Amino acid sequence: MMLRYALRTIRHRKGGFLGALLALMCAAALVTACGTLLETGLRGRIATERYAATPLLVSADQNVHRTTVKHKGNGMTKVKHKAKPVAERAWLPATVADRIRTLEGVRAVVPELTFLAEPLGLPGHAGGSALPSYGHSWDSAPLTPFALTAGRAPASADEVVIDRGLSERAGLTTGDRLTVQSTRAPRTYRVSGIAAPDGHGELRQQTSLFFSTAEAQRLAARPGQVSALGVLPAAGVDTDRLKQQVAQALKGTTAQVSTGDERGPVEFLDAAAARVKLVSMGGAMGGTSLLVAVLVVVGTFALSIQQRHRELALLRSIAATSRQIRRLLGREALVVGAVAGALGALAGLPLADWLHSRFIDMGVVPATLERTAGIFPACAALAVTLLGAWAAARISGRRIARLRPAEAMAESAVERRRPARGRIAAGLVLLIGGGVLVAVLSILHTEAASTPVTFLAVVVLATAVSLLGPLLVRGAAVLLAGVLRAAGHVGILATANIRGNSTRMASVVTPLTLLIGMTCTVLFVQPTLGDAALAQAREGVRATWVLGAQGPGVPADAAEAVRSTPGVTAATEVVRTTVRVGLTKYPAQGVTPAGLAHTWDPDVTGGSLASFAADSRSAAISELAADQLGLRPGSELKLHLGDGTPATLTVAAVYRRGLGFGDLTLPHDLLARHMDNPLAATVLVAGDASRGELASVVRKFPGVTVVPPAAADRLQADRQQENAEVNLLAMGLVLAFTAIAVVNTLAMSVSERLKEFALLRLAGATRRQVLRMLRIEALSVLLVAAALGTGIALAVLTAFSIGMTGGAAPTMRPLSYAAVVGAAALLALIATALPGRLALKARPVEAVTSR
Repeated sequence: MMLRYALRTIRHRKGGFLGALLALMCAAALVTACGTLLETGLRGRIATERYAATPLLVSADQNVHRTTVKHKGNGMTKVKHKAKPVAERAWLPATVADRIRTLEGVRAVVPELTFLAEPLGLPGHAGGSALPSYGHSWDSAPLTPFALTAGRAPASADEVVIDRGLSERAGLTTGDRLTVQSTRAPRTYRVSGIAAPDGHGELRQQTSLFFSTAEAQRLAARPGQVSALGVLPAAGVDTDRLKQQVAQALKGTTAQVSTGDERGPVEFLDAAAARVKLVSMGGAMGGTSLLVAVLVVVGTFALSIQQRHRELALLRSIAATSRQIRRLLGREALVVGAVAGALGALAGLPLADWLHSRFIDMGVVPATLERTAGIFPACAALAVTLLGAWAAARISGRRIARLRPAEAMAESAVERRRPARGRIAAGLVLLIGGGVLVAVLSILHTEAASTPVTFLAVVVLATAVSLLGPLLVRGAAVLLAGVLRAAGHVGILATANIRGNSTRMASVVTPLTLLIGMTCTVLFVQPTLGDAALAQAREGVRATWVLGAQGPGVPADAAEAVRSTPGVTAATEVVRTTVRVGLTKYPAQGVTPAGLAHTWDPDVTGGSLASFAADSRSAAISELAADQLGLRPGSELKLHLGDGTPATLTVAAVYRRGLGFGDLTLPHDLLARHMDNPLAATVLVAGDASRGELASVVRKFPGVTVVPPAAADRLQADRQQENAEVNLLAMGLVLAFTAIAVVNTLAMSVSERLKEFALLRLAGATRRQVLRMLRIEALSVLLVAAALGTGIALAVLTAFSIGMTGGAAPTMRPLSYAAVVGAAALLALIATALPGRLALKARPVEAVTSR
C-alpha cells in the first residue's frame, strides 16, 4: 500500500524528485570511482614482463619491519608486527644462489642485475622517455627469454644489445653508436645486436639494454650483490613444490620467493609502491566524497520535503499517522535511491577508468598497475546510496512527521520564524567541533597528517553552516537591507523574500558555501606550503650557479670537472631519496661535505655544519624531525637507508629550514651507494667562474646545463608541489559534484515558486521585474555564501600555515580567488535565470490555478 502510494507520488511529482535523483546519482558515481581506485590499490594486478619465462624469482625483502610486544595486565602478551616498503631496490648477496643451485629439480639459477641505463641524444621520444630504461647483463636474457634478431651478444665493455622496440623507435641497427647514461659518466657503445622477447611480444612498460657481464657489474656498482635470482626448474618439476624447497633452503635469510603474479611487484617496484599510494588516495577521496555527498543529499531532500510541506500536512490532517508519513518518505527515498544508485554505479565505472588513466599520465600510478573492474565498488555505491537516501529522507522529514495535524497545516502556510532547537544545538556542536579541528590543524607539522584534517574541517564547518543557515540568512538579510533598498521596489521585495523564506535560502547557501570554501582550500593549500618552501630554499642557497640535467641526473665526473675549474671554490652534489626512521618515512638529501658552507645555509640552530662535514657517519636534521624524534646534537640516529640497509649516525647539526631542504641531510656517498639512481639531482657551485666557463666544462656531458640559483629555488619548492596536481584532480571531482549540487538546488528552489511568480504578475509586476528580483536574490545569497566560504577557507588555511610553516601567512592568490567567486556567481545566475524564465512562460492565471 505505502509503496504503491510512493510510486504514484514520484510519478506525479517527477520534477520534485529529479533533483534528489541527480544528487544521489552523482554521489553513487563518486563512490564507485573512489572504490574502484581503492580496490585497484588492494588487488590490482602487476603483470611481469622481464621475468615471463621465470617461474620462480628470488628477491630481497623490500620492507623494513618492526615487532612490538605488549604485556597485558592479565598475563597475556600481544605481539604486533608491522612492515613498511623502502624507496629503493633492495639487493641480495650473490652467495644466496649457492643455496639454490644444488636443490633437486633446479635446472639453472640465473643472476639478475637491474640498474639505470638511459639512452641519450635520440630524437624526440625515440628513447622511450615515457618508459623507464634499465640495463642488465646479457647473462640474464633467458629470464624473459630474449633472443637475438640481429647481430651478436656483447663481447666487450664497449658493446651493447638493445631491445627491438628501441631499435624501431630510434632507427638504430647493428654497428650504430649509442650514448648511454648509467650510474657512472656517460659512455658511447656500439650496438652489437638487437634482441626481442621470444614468443612474448614486445616490452610495453620498459626499455632494456644488455651489456657484457663485466660492464654490467661495473655499472650496477654493487659488488657481490644481485637484484634478483631467476630459478629455472627442470622439465616436469612442479613449481609449487619447488617453491617450498627453495623457501626452506633460504630459511634464515631475508630472501623471498615469488611465483605467478607475485613476480610483478618484484620487477616493478614503483607499481608496488603505487598500491599504497592508491589505497591512501582512494580512501581519502572516498571519505571526503562521502561526507560531501551526505551533506548535499540531506540538503536536497530537505528542500524537496519542504516543497511538499502542504501536501504532507494535508495527509496528517486526514488521519495519516507519523509512522505512515515516515514510511512514505522512506519508500520514496528507497525507490529514488535504487534508480540513482544503479545509474550512478554504471557511470562511476568509466569515471574510474578516466581517473586511473589521468593518474598514469601524471606519473602518480605506473601503467604496470592494472585497474581492477570488480563488482564490489558498484555494489557498495548502490548500498551507500540506498542507505543515504533513506537516512536523508528520515532526517529531513522528522519534524513534519512529528507535528500535530493543525500545527502541520499552520507551518505549511507560513515558514517558522525560528529553526528547531535541536537543529540549532547540533549546528553549535558542529561549529565547536570545526573550531577544535582548526585548532588541532595548527599543531600538525606533517603534510600526511594535516591534509585529511584540512578537508574534514571544511566539511564540518560547512555542515554547521547548513544547520545554522536560517539564522545566518536572516542576519545577512538585515545587514543587506540597506544595500538592496537602493535597487527600488524589486530590491525591497527580494529582501522580504530572503527574510521570510530563510530556510529555503539556507538550502541554497549551503552548497555554495561548501563550493567556495572547498575550492579555495584545494587551490591554496599547496601554494601556502610551496611559497614557504621556496622562501626557505631561496634564503639557504648560497651558490653562484647550479648544474642541472635534462636526463636522469648530473654524473659525479661532471661535478669533479667543475671543481677543478679555476675560480670555483666549492661544488656540492645533492641526491634525494626517502629513508625510514623506525617505520616513519622522511625525505632525505645527501650532500658532499667539501666546501658545504660556501653553497648551502640551512640556518643551523644547534651543532655546526663543520661537524657534519668532518664526519662521514653524521647527520644534520631539521628542527621538526629533531622534535618528533627527540634528538639533539650528539644524539644517535638509527635509520634504514633507501634500500633498507640499516645505519646508525650521530646528529651533528639541527637546522631551521627543513621545509626548503628536507628533514634529514646525510653524507652524499652514504646515501648514493644505496640508491637506484646515484646521480646528483643538482650540483650547487660557488665561486667566481662565469656561466660560459662552466658550460664549456660540462659540454662533454650530454644533458647537463648551467642555470642560475633561482632555478635551484624552484627545484627545491617543486618537491613540496609534487602532489598539487594530484590533489586538484582528486578533489576536483568533489568540487564538480558540489557545483552540480549548487545548480540542482537553485533550480529546485526557483521551480517551486511558480505560483508566487504568477501572483506577482497578476499584481502588476513584469517578467523583467520578476527576473531582476531573482538575480538580486541570487547575488545576495552568493554574497552570504562567499563570506561564509571565504571565512571557512581562511580559518582552515591559516591553521594549516601555522602548523606547516610556523607562521600565519596562508597564500591566497587574488586572481584565483576572483575566478572561484566569479564561477560560483555564474553558476548561481544561470541556475536561477533558466528555471525562472521557464516558470514565467506559463500564463499567470493558469499557473495560479495549477496543482
